[in-house]
Amino acid sequence: MPDAAPLTSIPDLPIPPGGGAEWFEGVGGAKLRAALFTPKGATRGSVVLSTGRTEPIEKYFEVIAELLDRGFVVLCQEWRGQGLSHRDLPDRMKGYAKDYETYLGDYDRLLAAFESRLPKPWMAVGHSMGGCLTLLALATGQSSRFVGCVLSAPMLGVKLPPLASLLLKVQLLLGRGSAYIAAPPADPYHDNFEGNRLTHSELRFARAQVLIDKNHDLALGGATWGWLDFAFKATAYLADPAHLADVTIPVVICSAEQDKLVLDSAQEPAARNLPDGKFVSVKGAEHEILMETDDLRAVFWTEFDALAARVAPKPAAKAAAVAPVAKAPPAVKPAAKAPVSAKAAPAKPVAAKPVAAKAPAKAPVKPVAKPAAAKAKPAAAKKPPAKKA
Repeated sequence: MPDAAPLTSIPDLPIPPGGGAEWFEGVGGAKLRAALFTPKGATRGSVVLSTGRTEPIEKYFEVIAELLDRGFVVLCQEWRGQGLSHRDLPDRMKGYAKDYETYLGDYDRLLAAFESRLPKPWMAVGHSMGGCLTLLALATGQSSRFVGCVLSAPMLGVKLPPLASLLLKVQLLLGRGSAYIAAPPADPYHDNFEGNRLTHSELRFARAQVLIDKNHDLALGGATWGWLDFAFKATAYLADPAHLADVTIPVVICSAEQDKLVLDSAQEPAARNLPDGKFVSVKGAEHEILMETDDLRAVFWTEFDALAARVAPKPAAKAAAVAPVAKAPPAVKPAAKAPVSAKAAPAKPVAAKPVAAKAPAKAPVKPVAKPAAAKAKPAAAKKPPAKKA
């Protein structure tokens, strides 16, 4: 039986129907949280949804519900260090990471733990750090398991001051990998909508704050130098075109035009380096496209729906595609039978006519014979003249 994990809900963000959260074991025995939801009726496949830095599963309830409405089984995971998943430092508020290989190992174990409950085909969706790690997973061997991927403002480059890389080297040499980059660190409990760099949607911003207020364990503070080192190494790997050459599945990168956290200038080249990549700029959007206003979110969903129709069509669409093939044989068979029945039609009457003719023929045979006998008598009456001659 799955090891159930808790989920926090609020009136504006209820837990989606058809599932719940579970614990699974990551690299090194880390206790990580994921949630699986199944739609009603026929399914068209599965979506593996990966959240960004600081983001718990609960923040994506709306997105999960939208995917369920589209007929997908949804597996939503939060990486180690986010939400209720394992955190590597005693201070839970510090955003820390050791290396991206650990995250990739966790992702592999996630898929192994839920694979039997994820109907094919699979699509991947990831936001920000989750988008970076999803693309890393695809580039390092997981792409054969998926048929398509849509990324929301993936972290393929981080916006930092020019001397950040130099400062990072100094801090790591001093053994300060677990120290906050900025001082004082961000306070997630008292974040205000005014001046935020994430979204134009006050509604969705407020919902995320209410979730944290209800369950403080979901909160995460500022990033550490160790996390920044992880980010630099992960993005450097993906900046190499050779590392994306084997990701042959279609990948759509939705970029936030007004992003103040990650570099859209790194996203467009990545889309070009992907064999089947597509770059879409969401005009006017801040970093969190899926938490933006409805009109900006619609751009993402338009791209997702277009790709899903291509790689994971709805059951009705599948049936419609198969129907002409299924109907073709019946259409051919009548055409093939027509000549046979045409031949058989004459054959049957030919066989029937003699039978029908024989039945009445027996009755007329006697009448025909009687006139013949009657005619024979006149013929006999003519014999005397023949004798006279």
